[in-house]
Amino acid sequence: MGKFDIRDYKSEIVLGILLLLFAWIGYEYYYQYRYLVKNPRELKEIIMSYGKYGILVFILMQIIQVIVFFIPGEIVQIAGGYIYGTIYGSLISLVGICLGGLISYSIARVYGKPFVYKIISKKQVKHFHKILSLGSINYIVFLLYLIPGIPKDALGYICGISSISFKNFALYSTLARIPGIIVSAYFGANIGERNTTILILIAISMSALFIIGVLKGEKIIKDILKKDENQII
Repeated sequence: MGKFDIRDYKSEIVLGILLLLFAWIGYEYYYQYRYLVKNPRELKEIIMSYGKYGILVFILMQIIQVIVFFIPGEIVQIAGGYIYGTIYGSLISLVGICLGGLISYSIARVYGKPFVYKIISKKQVKHFHKILSLGSINYIVFLLYLIPGIPKDALGYICGISSISFKNFALYSTLARIPGIIVSAYFGANIGERNTTILILIAISMSALFIIGVLKGEKIIKDILKKDENQII
């Protein structure tokens, strides 16, 4: 029997620490502070209490909600618009969300399928890999991040064990996220201005798009790819 050397299990130890960290952050931010995530006004008070460091705290919150993907991200994006307005709220959210996505991608890239299968069901991973193989992976990643209703934050981990490069993932996922982030920030900004009519219209429109994305997202992607193939022919 060979001599035990902890260095031989370095990868397993780091993987275990990541999983424990993932579970702890999820508990702290979702179960203990979920009431704040659902209330932009209370969240604003907390962010503003950090003074000039408030923006960094908000960016960190965005990074965390992407990495721990079951934390509802749309509410945090809305809070960004409520706190900082449409333009700055969109930019700040985009920075945090994209950094979170790149971290998720990188974690999956380094630790591979064993880690991803522990946080996302194997069935869901295989389902998305099937979609990613329908055509140009860059184009499909763009569509997946663009269409509402698709679990975008979990998708970062799935892309990390796919063939898309880090550079292309950063580019296409970021571009596709911009419209949704702007709409969420605009919605948040109008909460502060109490524009009830605009809020209702946005809420109805985004809810409808979300439902369509959940029910028909995969079909929409297939139809777009099929149409593009026919145009090329």
